[in-house]
Amino acid sequence: MAFSADELRVLRGALAIALHPAPLQDEDVQDCLRLAESVDEAVREAGRLRAFLLDDLARYRDALPGSMTGYLGLLRDALAAGYDPGVDDLAALRALRANPAADELLARCRLLAERSVRARLARVSQATGSTAPAPAGAALAPRARLLALPGGRAAAGEPKPNPPSGPAPGDRPVPKPSEVFPPRRRPVPPPPPEERAAG
Repeated sequence: MAFSADELRVLRGALAIALHPAPLQDEDVQDCLRLAESVDEAVREAGRLRAFLLDDLARYRDALPGSMTGYLGLLRDALAAGYDPGVDDLAALRALRANPAADELLARCRLLAERSVRARLARVSQATGSTAPAPAGAALAPRARLLALPGGRAAAGEPKPNPPSGPAPGDRPVPKPSEVFPPRRRPVPPPPPEERAAG
């Protein structure tokens, strides 16, 4: 971020006041507020440019291997802007490692990814209060007791709990198919004609 000569003057004045507090004139306060707004806008613009660059990088990565030249250039720009290469970038570079430029970027991205992982692990260990990994023979914290579900303890010889006094709605026996759909009786065929005549 570059400051103009006037902005540098305001910044120097603000730093001097921060080190040696003194009353400010209204004009100086307005200058400081304008400088703060300019810095905020520059930060927002940098965020927009970074998002655009990363979107472009993802589009070029999805179009590999045909977009290799553009992808490698965009990846270099992103790394220079502080981008941490992800798993997709490492996989893409491994597929392109026959190209010397891609192989060189792969080695650089591996180093950056390892540093990023180490930094995250260090932050996690500081947040949890541990400064070093536990030694191999360290005792583990005791596990919480597991509670047995009803019915599982009876298999171990313990008495079963008393059944509830009244049947619950879901405890009714399931009816058999023959109870729901009774068998149909076959119709009795009519007697032969001679029996009807004799009768």
